[in-house]
Amino acid sequence: MQILGFQKTTLLDYPGHVAATIFLGGCNFCCPYCHNKDLVLTPDEVSVIPEETVFSVLKKRQGILDGVCITGGEPTLQPDLKEFIQKIKSLGYLVKLDTNGYRPSVLKDLCKAQLIDYVAMDIKHAPEKYNLIANRSNFSIDLISESVSFLKEGLIPYEFRTTVIKEFHKEADFIAIGKWLSGADAYFLQSYKDSERVISPGFHAYTKKELEHFYSILKSDIKKIEIRGIEE
Repeated sequence: MQILGFQKTTLLDYPGHVAATIFLGGCNFCCPYCHNKDLVLTPDEVSVIPEETVFSVLKKRQGILDGVCITGGEPTLQPDLKEFIQKIKSLGYLVKLDTNGYRPSVLKDLCKAQLIDYVAMDIKHAPEKYNLIANRSNFSIDLISESVSFLKEGLIPYEFRTTVIKEFHKEADFIAIGKWLSGADAYFLQSYKDSERVISPGFHAYTKKELEHFYSILKSDIKKIEIRGIEE
């Protein structure tokens, strides 16, 4: 397993739980505002953390931590992901998976095997504009839509989330996203924060008032909507 980052404790990554976060390398998208540039562009140049190190910590923190978040990069690219999660589950932990949804077969297999307790799936853009952000040479929105439809079936708890960027997202896009995700359990609008770790720095965030306008557009289509990352 290509473990390139390990946060021993987080109160933010797994809603309602104290967790650890494991960062896996590699991604099949190249989103320009991604904050994990090294994991996406140069994963082979990042020092690998041995599985033994991670599991040593997880064993010591049984009874202290509730769960483990698996993120990336894109975790579903890892060929031994299922076996890795089975080891985590054997320690009694809940598992949250972060994914871009481009490998629905892997997502379905993990969920149906009862190895995942919560999924956070990124929604990059309105369907017709998706590849403006994903930046794949060959792109199929059908694979994303397959993951969206599967999660909406409600087999396990989930959320959809969009990092909102002024340069990419407009009012019409959220009208389209609302129709696409209609009936979903939860959707989060995440305010963008620029940093040197971003693949292409220099994008801009919307104001709280502007995000609240997008919220108002979406609230009739989706059961739960929240805005994240706005400093009061």
